[in-house]
Amino acid sequence: MIDQARMEILELLEKGKSLSPKHIAMMLGKEEAEVRKIIKELKEEKIILKHKTIIDWEKAGRETVEAVIDVRVSPQRDVGFDVVASKIYRFPEVKSVYLMSGTYDLSVVVEGKNMKDVALFVAEKLATIENVLSTTTHFRLKKYKEDGIFFTGENEDNRMVVSP
Repeated sequence: MIDQARMEILELLEKGKSLSPKHIAMMLGKEEAEVRKIIKELKEEKIILKHKTIIDWEKAGRETVEAVIDVRVSPQRDVGFDVVASKIYRFPEVKSVYLMSGTYDLSVVVEGKNMKDVALFVAEKLATIENVLSTTTHFRLKKYKEDGIFFTGENEDNRMVVSP
């Protein structure tokens, strides 16, 4: 169980990824050295895994195709879906893998240069893995929001300025 101070730091980091330890310390009324120590510990404990920057690659001019692939898997005795999932997430094309409830077992997010690259990945790599029963590929057509960030220009702070 994580104590309150560590939880508050994690919540601030998740919402404001670019917050410095100095800003976090000011927001929480703590010493900067204490915040730096806690963040270091959270990284060492693998609670903080990575700081992520969200980029609108379409605006930057990079052409890529992203697909979500529903994968039905025959689970293996004593390991369930873990062995198949680990085979899938090791491919460089794979951005994310999730175990799901419902009509399919794994949700795999894949990125490629074009639709053909993604199709070849599915046909030649994903579908050929032992215990993969079927796949259904959904191509992302447009991104509206990711990790709480709008891709439509709505992220601007529209609050009114209040002065003393």
